[in-house]
Amino acid sequence: MATTAALVWYLVIAGPQGGMVVLPSTFDKREQCTAAITEYQKQPTPTGWSLQCVPSASPFTDEGDAEAPAAQ
Repeated sequence: MATTAALVWYLVIAGPQGGMVVLPSTFDKREQCTAAITEYQKQPTPTGWSLQCVPSASPFTDEGDAEAPAAQ
């Protein structure tokens, strides 16, 4: 039985003091997420802030139930 996993992309914002925020908006494709970053960067950005796209399989997300079950 084949299984298919679909990634959901989150926009993560990191602050200058090391804090990190995951925006509640999700993107179906990485291109959508990077387009959002491009739009954000058209405005003057505060020093030290960075944005990146993180897939739902990342350790930065809080989706413990999204992990694959252990093989038996």
